[in-house]
Amino acid sequence: MSKPIVVLEDVTVQRGDMPLCEAVNLSLQPGQICHLIGANGAGKTTLLMQIAGLLPVIEGSIRYYDDPAVTLQPLYVSHQLGIHPSLTVRQNLTFLLNLYGLSPTASEIDAALDWVGLQGFESLSSSHLSAGQTRRIALARLYLMQPDITPFWLLDEPFTALDVDMVALLSDRFCEFTSQGGAILMTSHQPVEVANTVLDLSEHLV
Repeated sequence: MSKPIVVLEDVTVQRGDMPLCEAVNLSLQPGQICHLIGANGAGKTTLLMQIAGLLPVIEGSIRYYDDPAVTLQPLYVSHQLGIHPSLTVRQNLTFLLNLYGLSPTASEIDAALDWVGLQGFESLSSSHLSAGQTRRIALARLYLMQPDITPFWLLDEPFTALDVDMVALLSDRFCEFTSQGGAILMTSHQPVEVANTVLDLSEHLV
C-alpha cells in the first residue's frame, strides 16, 4: 500500500482558545473520499481551515505522506469563495488558478466554464451572477486541477446552491480525481454517495 496522502494524529479542533474536538485521527490514502460529518458547531469548517494552514494546530499533528518534512498545498474550496464581484467570470477563474501556479490558456478557461454551465458568461461581471452561478466559478477550477498539481482537495459544502445535475457532475469528477491518485476530505449536509470513508466529529467532542 502506498503512503497516505495526509495523516491527522490526535488533532485538537480549536476555535480561538476554545477546544471543540480532541484526539481527531484520520489517514487518507490515494483513491479515498472522506465525508466529514458532525453536529452543527462541532468544528468541521475549523478543521478544514486548520488542515489548509489558515488556522493553527495547537495540539496534534498533520503530516503529508507520513513525513513531517514534506509540505503540500491542498486545494481548499471554502464557504468564502474568494470571488471578486468587480472581476469578470473569466478573470475570477484565472485568478483562482494562478494561486496554485497555473497559467491556463483561454481555451482551458472556456472548457472549465463550459463544464460548470457558464458558457456565454465569460465576460460578464461576477456581481450579476446568482449564488449558484458564483459557486460554479469556484468549482470550475476542479476541472483543471490534477493530482500532480495537488493530490489533496478540501471541500467545504461544495454541493450548496447547486442543482441535481451539477451535484452528479461534481461527484463524477471526484471519482475521476481520486482514481488518478488524489484524495478528498469534504463536508456536506447532503448525502455523499461517492464517499468511501467517514469522519464523524461528534465522536470527538470535548
